[in-house]
Amino acid sequence: MKRTINIVLASLLACASVQASAEDKVTTTPVHFSKGTSSATLSGSFSGYDSVNYTLTARAGQSMLVSITGSSNASFNVFAPGDVPGAASALGSGAVGQDWNGRLPANGTYTVQVYQMRASARRGEKVPYHITFSVR
Repeated sequence: MKRTINIVLASLLACASVQASAEDKVTTTPVHFSKGTSSATLSGSFSGYDSVNYTLTARAGQSMLVSITGSSNASFNVFAPGDVPGAASALGSGAVGQDWNGRLPANGTYTVQVYQMRASARRGEKVPYHITFSVR
């Protein structure tokens, strides 16, 4: 009985350590507009299941435009203040060649999650990109 418990515990520990090493890396980067401007372009890259969350503050009624260029694997989701990627529905989404433009529903900090689809993430592909944010 004791041997069975030890085997089960060892198996559970092995599974936990495999899951811990397979964690996705999420980088959060605040977006700041230069004085007198209403847009900013940032560059980055990630690979596999990693993602980058850009945060920017805006007011209800303003319009936001998000566009991304670079790897054809680059995609993004836009989340309202208080909404968390993976736990809420996105306000909108886009990809290379598919900008998102929308009127913002609330005051606060918006999150734009940059990621790649599962098929290319599974292959561990590297995704270089440039993303532009414009708020008016």
